[in-house]
Amino acid sequence: MAKQAYVYSGTDWVPLASEVTNLSGYQTKASNQFAHRNLIINGDMQIAQRGTSVASITTTGYRTVDRWNNSISSFGTWTQSVENDAPTGSGFRKSLKMLCTTADASPAAGDFHLIEQYIEGQNLQQIAKGTSSAKQLTISFWVKANATGTYIVELYDNDNSRTISASYTISASATWEKKTVTFAADTTGVLDNDNASSLNLGFWLGAGTTFSSGTLQTSWGSLTQANRAVGQTNLAAATNNYWQITGVQLEVGDTATPFEFKSVEDELLECQRYYFRFPAGESYQQFGVSYTNSTTAAQGLIITPVTMRAVPSSMDTGGTISHFQFSNGADYTISSIAIASGQLGTNVVRFSGTVSGVTSGNPGWIRANNSTSAYIGFSAEL
Repeated sequence: MAKQAYVYSGTDWVPLASEVTNLSGYQTKASNQFAHRNLIINGDMQIAQRGTSVASITTTGYRTVDRWNNSISSFGTWTQSVENDAPTGSGFRKSLKMLCTTADASPAAGDFHLIEQYIEGQNLQQIAKGTSSAKQLTISFWVKANATGTYIVELYDNDNSRTISASYTISASATWEKKTVTFAADTTGVLDNDNASSLNLGFWLGAGTTFSSGTLQTSWGSLTQANRAVGQTNLAAATNNYWQITGVQLEVGDTATPFEFKSVEDELLECQRYYFRFPAGESYQQFGVSYTNSTTAAQGLIITPVTMRAVPSSMDTGGTISHFQFSNGADYTISSIAIASGQLGTNVVRFSGTVSGVTSGNPGWIRANNSTSAYIGFSAEL
């Protein structure tokens, strides 16, 4: 099958008609030719630094696939996983899956469940939101669920408290279906040109009446909670209900172009701007150069592979504290390890450990203690 080509008219990508002969002033775009069309990071679910499966989820947080936050309040219990399952012939190999393990068939009014990605304002200036030149946005994605019915996808303007929602229908149970939705341009509400969250993309999986008792907000407007997820199917209605997604692309214009596949290296680097995990690939992996600043404390530095979005706000570690040690020829047990306050940056992160029996002022390194389960992770998530 021939692939559709597009031209840029100066305001939007439009299909290249066969009768067009004069392309002066136009840029041509064949399938997957131009980069940076997709405003979404890790839309093909390839990168999962935190792991590939987490069970017993009842609270909000990033669990597996990078950049996709599980936002939930009292809406059942879930397992989130990365599946080696995707539409045949699509080019995708992985998908994000939410599986209900404890049902909530009668949610309270304020209960909700979404899968979201938050986008920095400085990455959205090309849509000219809040101006007379505001652009439409089109989202395309592949989805599969065993619970058929109506589902809601939403854009939420974090800077101006404005929303727009659209419904899509899962028609066939346990079958991959491709969906495309175009959101109107919004001439109200300029997005901040900074590194904070300006636009949230949300896929609703369940909504109490607080979010679903009004009229669906299908055009941009000020936030009205009751209008956000009207008609949303309750995926938590029964155990073993599931929802899977892959191939998420959000782009400027009213046309869904072919998915922008990136190399795993490029996708990983984009994800590491928000979260970077340094795993112990070997039993005595060295995490960072260190020195003893007292007889009971050691501090170390890790240089991040990319400039992070902001100074990391939190640090997580793998294994138990016994899986780490300070070493300078001799090995010393670490009783605690944490991100250090002060002297932090977006390229270098300082962390500290509590040790005993060391000499102040000695150089060395903090490393894994005969464990490949140890890791150090830094988060600058939105």
